[in-house]
Amino acid sequence: MIAFEIVMVALGSIRTNWLRSILTTLGVVIGISAVIAMVSLGEGAQRSVADQIDRMGTNVLTIRANQRHFGGVATGDTEDLTVDDAEALRDASRGLLTIVPQISSRVQLAYLRWNSSNQVVGTWPEYFSIYNHELVLGRFFTPGENQGRRRVAVLGHEIPESLGTALELLVGATIQIRGQPFKVIGVLAEKGDSRGFNPDNQVFIPIATAQYRLFGGRRRLSSILAQVTDIRQMDQAFADIDRGLRREHKIAPGSDVDFTVRNSAELLETANEATATFTLLLAGIAAISLLVGGIGIMNIMLVSVTERTREIGIRKALGATRNAIMFQFLVEATVLCGMGGVLGVAAGIGGSRAMTRIANWETAVSGDAILVALAFSIAIGLFFGIWPARRAARLDPIDALRYE
Repeated sequence: MIAFEIVMVALGSIRTNWLRSILTTLGVVIGISAVIAMVSLGEGAQRSVADQIDRMGTNVLTIRANQRHFGGVATGDTEDLTVDDAEALRDASRGLLTIVPQISSRVQLAYLRWNSSNQVVGTWPEYFSIYNHELVLGRFFTPGENQGRRRVAVLGHEIPESLGTALELLVGATIQIRGQPFKVIGVLAEKGDSRGFNPDNQVFIPIATAQYRLFGGRRRLSSILAQVTDIRQMDQAFADIDRGLRREHKIAPGSDVDFTVRNSAELLETANEATATFTLLLAGIAAISLLVGGIGIMNIMLVSVTERTREIGIRKALGATRNAIMFQFLVEATVLCGMGGVLGVAAGIGGSRAMTRIANWETAVSGDAILVALAFSIAIGLFFGIWPARRAARLDPIDALRYE
């Protein structure tokens, strides 16, 4: 009952000086809202990266050529990966891997009076199954069309809009790719943009057509994709790729290879580590304002102790113990910070949604972040309220009653 009365007295004191109480909590509100907003931005970035790599598939390996070195310094050129390498890996994998070479470049598209600059990807038909592409209309190109170097194209979902034509009218029509006529045979279902990887804005053609008709006999591949049928066979896949490319490139066992094999799961782990570090940095910077807010709480509580010195003396004269006085001021500091925490969480959630709507940044408000922020705000109130509370509790009642 006594504790309840102390709490009510503390709340009454806050209500009496409501304007000062609101201004006092502003530092905590700003600090908590900044922390929530920054953490939600980091969480959103992690989810975005995870979604992007999930689209690629965690069972997909990406093989790229290493950079060439001259005098110990890396040049801008890379070693060669060719279709022959891809075919050798496909034959050597014994059905364990789905191998897909790809070559890409940004070129100009044209249809009637419309023009668009887009990424053209030359690949095998298996590319669409690796990335789980579906068609809105039309069909995929076939191995026979690749062998025959046919000028056929499958468009990403956004390409018809870029060319100012409805997709129903574009399928079966002939567009110009780098000045050469290509027949549109299909349009892919929408996949969505994920940090620069946007298949909706790409054009897909047979790789033989790309190499010998579009890119002037260019043999060097951008990369080779290898999909494992079972994630548990990933180690075996690494070994098969290493053995197959060493044989093709005539690299002795134990010597340095001229290619790199990356797993999408490793990319996800690396990206998450980088994003987590970035999130902690942002949250740490935002937490500085929490420290400033806590100092403001302590400053106001010290002012409050000075203003209420005579009141404290009367309470002690009537029998209030040191613990009761200290508890009262701790409650005031904690309630102030708790109020600031609640308002800060609301402001942080609002700020996160504003970033999503205005700047189109992906954010995700975590329940754990909200609980930690509220707990931290209360801890700030307790920490910075102890000194003023102890000062109030240790006042001599006689000196306090004489205070004017």
